[in-house]
Amino acid sequence: MTRYEPEDSFVTPRFSGVRTFMRLPNTRDLANADVAFVGVPFDTGATFRVGGRFGPEGIRSASHLLRRYNPSLGVGIFDHLSAIDYGDVPVVPGYIEESYSRIEEAMLPLHEAGVVPIALGGDHSIALPLLRAAAKVHGPLALVQFDSHPDTWDSYFGKKHTHGTPFVRAVEEGLLKPECSIQVGMRGSVYDERDWNDARDLGFDLVPADEVREKGIEATIRRIRERVGDAKAYVSFDIDFVDPAFAPGTGTPEVGGFTSWESQRFVRSLAGLDVAGFDIVEVYPAYDGPGQITALLAANLAHDMLSLVALARRGKD
Repeated sequence: MTRYEPEDSFVTPRFSGVRTFMRLPNTRDLANADVAFVGVPFDTGATFRVGGRFGPEGIRSASHLLRRYNPSLGVGIFDHLSAIDYGDVPVVPGYIEESYSRIEEAMLPLHEAGVVPIALGGDHSIALPLLRAAAKVHGPLALVQFDSHPDTWDSYFGKKHTHGTPFVRAVEEGLLKPECSIQVGMRGSVYDERDWNDARDLGFDLVPADEVREKGIEATIRRIRERVGDAKAYVSFDIDFVDPAFAPGTGTPEVGGFTSWESQRFVRSLAGLDVAGFDIVEVYPAYDGPGQITALLAANLAHDMLSLVALARRGKD
């Protein structure tokens, strides 16, 4: 079996080469891959700022700083995984349903091959076709969503598909197990009190940021793990979960959010869950601060997601 891993940074410097995630090979050889990073450069679902179509490029660029070993999780990633950068899926700017069909079609072979995708968005509307592809293979999934918005509006501007609607559509289509699903980090002003209760009415456990602060991160982590249990899960991370002081480059920033370290703690705490796929979305490089801090955080969170898969595979080696 061919094992894919990053370029050796002691041979060629990390600032050189084509921008793939972590300098991984750009290939579509699914037969020899355990994990694939997939760019989904689509932002037609955005309702305020736009620019998430450049998120995959920004995350990949920042990821060249990342290394092979994750000391916080205690795992040598490529001792257990073959990982690739699958490139970008084809989208049609301005045409959301056509793009959905293309995204689902592109992602389905990864799940069929047993490859865990880590999707780099793109706005949060892409979660729906990503879930469609995953559920076709794995069945309905438990959702673990880190976000400042529940994204369960029935419509926005009279339209059923935006970055504010993917998870209500996913429930309607039977892609999720709401009774095993949890949304963490909601905050900021809303249109009325129904905005969060709509998600609860769908069956989600919604944990606002204020409640996380009141009860503590560790208690929230226990709540996530108990909620998901043994169900096959899908992890969706909207970068606006993070306070804009740490992640300004996003489409709908909300103050009062979480730090970079707290965000990493939440992702790392998912070790041991059975995860079918991940996404990290709403990175807008044009609004990023000095030093690509939003893209850098997103890349590190994706590195932690990759490390979770390595931990799971280590247990099976």
